[in-house]
Amino acid sequence: MERRYARGDRHREWILTEVVAVDIGGTHARFAIASVEAGRVRELGAVCTLKTADYPGLHDAWEAFSASLERPLPKAAAIAVAGPVQGMALKLTNSEWVIQPTSIRATLGAERHSLVNDFGAVAHAVAQLAPQHFRHLCGPDRPLPEDGVISIVGPGTGLGVAQLLCRDGRYHAIATEGGHLDFAPVDSLDDKILQHLRGKFKRVSVERIASGRGLMNIYEALASLERKEIRFQDEQSLWAAALAQEDDLAAASLDRFCLTLGSVAGDIALAQGAQAVVIAGGVGLRLIDHLPNSGFESRFTAKGRFGSTMTEMPVKIISHAQPGLYGAAAAFAQQFGE
Repeated sequence: MERRYARGDRHREWILTEVVAVDIGGTHARFAIASVEAGRVRELGAVCTLKTADYPGLHDAWEAFSASLERPLPKAAAIAVAGPVQGMALKLTNSEWVIQPTSIRATLGAERHSLVNDFGAVAHAVAQLAPQHFRHLCGPDRPLPEDGVISIVGPGTGLGVAQLLCRDGRYHAIATEGGHLDFAPVDSLDDKILQHLRGKFKRVSVERIASGRGLMNIYEALASLERKEIRFQDEQSLWAAALAQEDDLAAASLDRFCLTLGSVAGDIALAQGAQAVVIAGGVGLRLIDHLPNSGFESRFTAKGRFGSTMTEMPVKIISHAQPGLYGAAAAFAQQFGE
């Protein structure tokens, strides 16, 4: 649905467009109807969350979302996927789904579509969301810069990393695969955890530790090192016990998780030449009240000769419930809104 009308300048018409926003992660695919206008998101509707494991692919999940509504779907799609957006077939990093970009129009009936990496989408959300959607974590308590680089680090099913470059009132969202950098130990316990995980994985990336699944890896490593019984067999019960501080080993695993996330976020900021950092991702939102009281800040700023630089860098946590969906719509708006 589109509606043309003049606003301010009578010689220019804006277009209000409805689009199906889709955020496909390793565990869930989220859908919503969004309204975009003049390069920006105006409204994000009710969210429908489906488990990717319950559907063979995007088309089947799309049909399920369509069936849940009492209206036709818009003929436009704004899609964010958890994996590199390149090539003829997109294989999601932590899911069995495969998406063929050239078939999207025919498969989904979308006359226009945008396709971005899921953390590229979060970068779009960071660029367009209002200040009230960010919670201060550490560093100077000031707004995100309007000029320069903002690093975005998000633990979820995996570890997403993106870069937001702002210049002259415009922005560029740059997706990366920074979550797959090698894990760099900082202390002797990190050394032992790395040694343990090398027996499980061929290569230990930071995603193996600083992600939703990473907490279990840390927990199992600590249990082995301390010769303690593994009480929790699934991630959900482990996270619940860790956050509630109901189990000493689970709590210790969460402490180590926060330390590692601080180290990784600081490394990414240095590598990208950032002026600020935003923590995102489903796990980031889950930790919004925990991270400020953890060892995150001490590890974030522990960068040797660049320690003073890190202490002057504002770090925020995105508090919007659906930054991936919002960002997918924002990416579509930027692509088709000028």
